[in-house]
Amino acid sequence: RRAGELTPDDINALWMSVQGESLGPAFDFMDGYETFWAYVPHFVHSPFYVYAYAFGDGLVNALYAVYEEGNPDFQDKYFDMLRAGGSKHHKELLAPFGLDASDPSFWDKGLSMIEGMIDELEAMEDDGAPGAA
Repeated sequence: RRAGELTPDDINALWMSVQGESLGPAFDFMDGYETFWAYVPHFVHSPFYVYAYAFGDGLVNALYAVYEEGNPDFQDKYFDMLRAGGSKHHKELLAPFGLDASDPSFWDKGLSMIEGMIDELEAMEDDGAPGAA
């Protein structure tokens, strides 16, 4: 974009580059797939749409960390949160768990869950688990 406006062919090439990198050589792209980006509505009509996925993943991981820590009455608090649905702001819904999404430690708590899973996977590989390369 610094060099000017992107043409549809430029976007097609970027799309295919990213798709090839993320899906690898095992995926066989059908003819016309290079324009599939145009069918993804949140690229154009709903900016920051995917933010909700990242927020949700981080929130679930932080909640799971609280569960793993043995938070008293976690199950009751969790079902209360689910019953509230969209009737309350997330800040209010997370308070009973001692979580605050505006505090960086909230995100650290969620990311530490992922870090633990990666550590576990690497340990399996180091131990020569079946299927380890």
